[in-house]
Amino acid sequence: MTNAGGSDARDRDLTGRARNARPRDGLGRPLPYGAEGVPRQPEGVPRAPSETVAEAQELLASGRPFHAHEVFEDAWKAGPEDERALWRGLAQLAVGLTHAARGNAVGGARLLLRGAGAVEEWAVERGEDRPYGLDLPGLTRWARQLAGRVEQDPAPVDPRAEAPRLGP
Repeated sequence: MTNAGGSDARDRDLTGRARNARPRDGLGRPLPYGAEGVPRQPEGVPRAPSETVAEAQELLASGRPFHAHEVFEDAWKAGPEDERALWRGLAQLAVGLTHAARGNAVGGARLLLRGAGAVEEWAVERGEDRPYGLDLPGLTRWARQLAGRVEQDPAPVDPRAEAPRLGP
């Protein structure tokens, strides 16, 4: 997209990739330019799996599941091929909580269930319930229970109160 002067009107990073520099709230919703937002998670940051889990847990506990989703997404995109389904499933859980907190009950429930299925399938295929200290059976139960609740009551949930504990 170009503006009237012919220049590209989109925000771009140093490599030319499109970015949205608008500030965002704790649930990742764009705010008007100039508004005070919460600090954004930098994209494409390489982290050890234990760092990914610790950072995502802090973000979830502080009511910022959208930002936790971005941390999981980095691991999903950069991690070993045989772990990508795990990290993608965890990202889906975080973004499902994001949608439920925004009041999008249908999208929230759908993503929570999709993420629970992905995490559970990965654990069954690998025979591993607790990679990197993650409690995959507990996360699966949490996601399915929350999905059921938001399907029954579509009111926005409190992301801090509903945040899962990633490990034991």
